[in-house]
Formats: sequence, C-alpha cells, structure tokens
Amino acid sequence: MKVLVVGASGATGQLVVKELLSRGYHVRIVIRSIDTFPDEFFEHKNLSIIEASLLDYSNSELTFLIAGCNAVISCLGHNLSFKGIYGQPRRLVTQAVHRLCDAIKFAPNNNHVKFILMNTAGNSNRDHLEKISFAQKCIMGLIRLLLPPHVDNEMAADYLRIQLGQLDSCIEWSVVRPDGLIDDKEVTSYEIYTSPTRSAIFDAGKTSRINVAHFMAELISEEDTWRQWKGKMPVIYNKTYQK
Repeated sequence: MKVLVVGASGATGQLVVKELLSRGYHVRIVIRSIDTFPDEFFEHKNLSIIEASLLDYSNSELTFLIAGCNAVISCLGHNLSFKGIYGQPRRLVTQAVHRLCDAIKFAPNNNHVKFILMNTAGNSNRDHLEKISFAQKCIMGLIRLLLPPHVDNEMAADYLRIQLGQLDSCIEWSVVRPDGLIDDKEVTSYEIYTSPTRSAIFDAGKTSRINVAHFMAELISEEDTWRQWKGKMPVIYNKTYQK
C-alpha cells in the first residue's frame, strides 16, 4: 500500500511517517525543504521525498503525485509565528484538502482512497450537534476573528463533511481531532470518542503526537477501525488525562 503524507515535516507529521514506515507501507511525502526533515529517514527504501510547495503544484502535477496512492494523510498546519498565523496563504489546509481531493478524482484507478485530516478538538462536528457552553461559543467566536488558522481548520473539515459527504464514489474520509498536543516518546493508552467529552477551552485534555500518529496508522491498517470512524470526526485523548 502507498500513502501520501502532506505536512510531513511537522512534529506530528514526522511521527506519522515513522509509524507508517514501521508497518511496511510505501510512503510519499511532500515537504518545502529537506533541511527540515530528520536525516534518519533519507535512506529508507520505502520513502519517497519530494521537495516542493504543495500549493504551487499544477492540477496535472497533483494528479501525477497522487496516482497510485491508497491513502492520503494531511498533517498540514500553520507555523506558530506572526507570519504563519496572519500571513498567506490564509487557507493553506482548506486549499490543500480541496485540491488533493480533486486530484484523487482525476487520477486513474483511484477508487475508495482513504483521506485522513488532522484537525483539532476545538472544531465541533455540526453533524452531531455537540454540546458547547455559551461561554465557549463566545470564546470560539473571538478565536475565529483573531486566529485565521482556526477558521482554516474548520473550513477544511467542512469541505470533507459537506462537499464530499458520506457517499462519494472515490474518497472516504476521517477527521482526527486531538486535544492539547504534547510530546511523548512512546505510544501510550488512548481513547477515541465521537464527540469531545470535555471543553477544549475551559477543560482541555492532552493528546500525545505519537498517539495521534498511531491512531492514523490504525485507520489505514485496520479495516474494522476504519469502518467505525470513516465519515466521522473522532476525538482522541490520552487515557491518563481523561476524566
């Protein structure tokens, strides 16, 4: 199986690549600069590294890039700097998701491709009418005004949820929502929920990046896990932090 990972140079993306390679997958990644990627990966026989800016690719180049891939994982996000938060492109994740999905549909013999998007527990799933307090709604309204990356995350998930929906003939999707990302060296016990079990603003949980990487790989590897969470927006918490 071949998997395309975008956002692979980020803290979570690197762990996703490492987890997939450890399971024997052929992994193709697109990164802006190879200087940002650990040297330990470069000589791995199952890894193909493409140095490019994804949004600079033409439609035909994207179609060629994605041809033959059975799954796509997006760990794209905005750098936590003034330029990263307020500079262009404001809709990095949304544009990438939209264009990658179009490329999947145009690529030959690409049927039932799995698309996994890393998102955030602060983004609610409107299909499930998730309970959000009035105070949290007010804070989220301010976040939407002040932090463009949050709106980008919402729009990217909404594209999959609304535009593709549940019955697309080419693409099946899942939006993974971690809460309070932290760094751990090893995979630990974690729990998956359909909706948040705590407030992402006033009672945030913790999720290790390595657990997110493990769960994303499980979605690709285990068909029972995929059937359970496809077309949904699972929330992941480290078990030790869960009330």
